[in-house]
Amino acid sequence: MKRLLIAALLLAAPLMAQNEPNVEKLVMLKYADPRAVEVVLRVFGISTTVNEQMKVIALGGKKDKVAAAEEAIKQLDVPSAAQKNIELTVYFVAGSDTFNSGAPMGNPIPQELQATVTQLKTTFPFKTYALLDVLSLRARSGVSADTVGQYGKRITTFRVNSATLDADGKMIRLDRLHAGLRNPLTDGQGKVTYMDTGISTDVVDVKVGQQLVIGRTSMDGPEKALFLVLIAKVIE
Repeated sequence: MKRLLIAALLLAAPLMAQNEPNVEKLVMLKYADPRAVEVVLRVFGISTTVNEQMKVIALGGKKDKVAAAEEAIKQLDVPSAAQKNIELTVYFVAGSDTFNSGAPMGNPIPQELQATVTQLKTTFPFKTYALLDVLSLRARSGVSADTVGQYGKRITTFRVNSATLDADGKMIRLDRLHAGLRNPLTDGQGKVTYMDTGISTDVVDVKVGQQLVIGRTSMDGPEKALFLVLIAKVIE
């Protein structure tokens, strides 16, 4: 009889946990950026709402998960978590088998990218590589940022939802990065149309100062490809 009672209690425990009501908490931050903290809290599987102006995060979910999230916030919200400026530079590099030397699609590859493009050539042996554009933006740690560039009729865009520096100051996590290219195409009759392409990724981890190829996509067929090379730095 005692064994049956213990077994019944063990079976009832998960059901009781499932029926446990949700709780809601408001947590005010002193140092850390709310958006940066919100990214970390996703691992707890709770709902979060951020007010950046008031530096407040609203938490909602099961009591134990909310409590765990509160404890994580205490560890993250320390003076060393103060925002830092992050500089992101993205190079739009095109590889092609059809470039016309009389009408080049872009500029020569700059010296600082030569080593990275040499590595690209070993995997993607296009006949020609060229630089289409360079965009730079600065963001505060944990805050979204975007920028737009134009070279002739070509339009480039670059944005990140969040750029967060780790505690050691050696790695930067980029959340929901997107780089887009709107490229003009001319048919045989001189009519101009535009082709939109781009590279998107949910999360990118890049070492501070490292050149990182974060994506490749086709441009207007298999004979052309767009590569995105990123450099991230911390500005004191």
